[in-house]
Amino acid sequence: MKLSEELAWRGFQAETTIKDPSELDNRESKKFYWGADPSADSLTIGNLAAGMMCACFVRHGYQPYLLAGGATGQIGDPKENGERDLKSLDEVEHNKKCIAAQMRNIVKSDELVMVDNYDWFKNINYLDFLREVGKNFSMTQLLDRQFVQNRIGEGGSGISYAEFSYTLIQGYDFLHLYRKYGVDLQLCGADQFGNCSTGIHLIKRLEDGKADVWSTPLIIDPVTGRKFGKSEGNAIWLASSDNGSGNYTSIFDFYQFWLNQADTAVEYLIKIYTTYDKEKVEAILAEQAEHPERRVAQKALAWGVTAVVHGEAAADAIANLTERLFGGKLNELAEDEIIEFGEYLACAARGTGLFDALVATGLAASKSEARKLAAAGAITVNGEKVAEDTPIAQVALLKRGKNKFAIIR
Repeated sequence: MKLSEELAWRGFQAETTIKDPSELDNRESKKFYWGADPSADSLTIGNLAAGMMCACFVRHGYQPYLLAGGATGQIGDPKENGERDLKSLDEVEHNKKCIAAQMRNIVKSDELVMVDNYDWFKNINYLDFLREVGKNFSMTQLLDRQFVQNRIGEGGSGISYAEFSYTLIQGYDFLHLYRKYGVDLQLCGADQFGNCSTGIHLIKRLEDGKADVWSTPLIIDPVTGRKFGKSEGNAIWLASSDNGSGNYTSIFDFYQFWLNQADTAVEYLIKIYTTYDKEKVEAILAEQAEHPERRVAQKALAWGVTAVVHGEAAADAIANLTERLFGGKLNELAEDEIIEFGEYLACAARGTGLFDALVATGLAASKSEARKLAAAGAITVNGEKVAEDTPIAQVALLKRGKNKFAIIR
């Protein structure tokens, strides 16, 4: 399958400057860049979709340039509905290191080049920037951007000069990478197409060069209709442990998220979020259609995404753990089995009271909630319902409801 064919099959095709997608198959220059701002210390599965598209380009011989926005992160990509709070420079630096590692992990390549736009912006003179970049844009061009219209129109919250200038900064990134590395293709999510087009304009005006942008649609939950991303308040993070902000999703919960996708969503998601080829996906979906009760597609999706983000060993371990937790009698599990589960489930120390353990492991938000859950019969210890706040002296498996677990060890 050619690159253009795979992009179409997986759904990695939205707004683009390339008239004929088959141009990508024989493009003379096979270099692209993908950027992410350090607005948090972890990427989400919304970002992951664009990363999977980048990985697809790499599989077809393209060289990736991945940009962690140490400069743009100090301003913040403008939102549709209001000004971002500025992050401290220390926070930007911390976030940048975290997401750069995640980007490398998703877009694997021996030829990968990691860049940071702070490296070139820190020495740019403001007047030079206005003369070289600002002079090449009319206010009409900038005011026509949709996010600007939303912010300054009737009922809008207004926009600062800093965020208004963001698109020029991002455009200059593309110009710099074109000049230094010959990068003439930017990959992005569909919501970034306007900002990316700024770079095309600069490359044409200042270098008399040609560059392109290829975007992928924003990923929408087929059931809820909401975007996969932190702005929607439903973020699934790629970080599996806390980097200091609380922005993480355990590997167990990450796997369960994909495992619990509806039948109507699986065909859409498995093409985007896994590296399975067309033949394998079609075989999985055929088996799913014949035996939907086996949830073969959900299991393949969950394993495939977890393997991309956390590695095959972790995917195997969580798949096995899931089978043991949901496939047998919890009161028959041996102590050494339960202790082994602790590598992937939250843990509390033996001797801890039940309600404190529920709070410590995240199964309850507070002791009052823990008390209500226990009273309602929603808490079990080694498969037996427990309503009293008693210390748990033995190795034990805690369960809340149908699918939330933790360990006492």
